[in-house]
Amino acid sequence: MRIVIAGAGGVGRYLAAELAGRGHDMTLIERKAEALAKIAGAEITVVDGDACSPAVLEEAAVRDADVVVALTGDDEDNLVISLLAKEEFAVPRVLARVNYPTNEWLFDASWGVDLAVSPPHLLTALVEEEVLSGDLISLLKLQRGEIELLEVRLDADSVGVGMRVDALDLPTDSAIVAIVRGTRVLPVRGTTPLAEDDEVLALVPGGALDAVRRALIGDPRRR
Repeated sequence: MRIVIAGAGGVGRYLAAELAGRGHDMTLIERKAEALAKIAGAEITVVDGDACSPAVLEEAAVRDADVVVALTGDDEDNLVISLLAKEEFAVPRVLARVNYPTNEWLFDASWGVDLAVSPPHLLTALVEEEVLSGDLISLLKLQRGEIELLEVRLDADSVGVGMRVDALDLPTDSAIVAIVRGTRVLPVRGTTPLAEDDEVLALVPGGALDAVRRALIGDPRRR
């Protein structure tokens, strides 16, 4: 697979090296000399320039890319890169980093973004995961935000405790995809019962969060 990453910060360099090590054709675009000096690996093609420039994207052969990842530290740049990649170069898959969660609403199909990843948002979710039980945590948005990967840790008051997966009143198009119990990941079957302290991962349409919360946790007003 041919992948172009715009932004050779720590995350960009690590991702490029990791993907190149897995056999992918990698190109990194970066305009800062200090970041360019840190790029290692002859298997990574490096383009010196501003990824917001169509000429630089042309030089990086973005037109032939299967995936473009906009990983700069500037949200405006990531949006411009995403839009150019999708609209001008017809890249099939565009991923973009959201540096400031307040800008997350902009990162959608109208800007050419297929999947937006917000490190601050994910970090918040991971912190909450360690200290909270009995509420849903959004880990990832898929299909341009139409579907979310949610996690919930069941506590003693959760209505789902003791119920089998096939007995849960989940909304249409929602699915339990994994149950983490202690250090084990349990296969999800209809007959699998849920237990206190289970971490349940579910794929849920955007408008069904409240229904999933009621099915797994219960009415928040009664907690």
